[in-house]
Amino acid sequence: MLKVTSRISIDDAELEERFIRASGPGGQNVNKVSTAVELRFNVAASPALSEPIRKRLQQLAGRRMTDEGILVIRSDRFRTQERNREDARERLVELVAEAAVPPKPRIKTRPTLASKKRRLDAKTRRGEVKRNRAARTFD
Repeated sequence: MLKVTSRISIDDAELEERFIRASGPGGQNVNKVSTAVELRFNVAASPALSEPIRKRLQQLAGRRMTDEGILVIRSDRFRTQERNREDARERLVELVAEAAVPPKPRIKTRPTLASKKRRLDAKTRRGEVKRNRAARTFD
């Protein structure tokens, strides 16, 4: 069981892990050992997530989310399978936790009279600068 928040926990059965060969430096070891982890989590079918969280998670995941609603997290930062596995799980938890926080609703505000006056004064000053820059005709 992967605990995300006090209300959200993901069952290990929902996670699919594949171990693949990592890219990059590492000498002979990188060619022989499958240390990188590809963690797959089916967001669309998960009973642990509510619909609003799914939508926010889809926005946050971006290219990491497939068209079928599967979130793919790849980790090959470390040299051991176990550390990469932990890293992938931590990143999944962070992503879901971020999606679990609802966005703050925007409160419409009206500009104050003073701010309107400042804006208009600035526009006037800017116009004067441009007018003074115009080519003068000397007679």
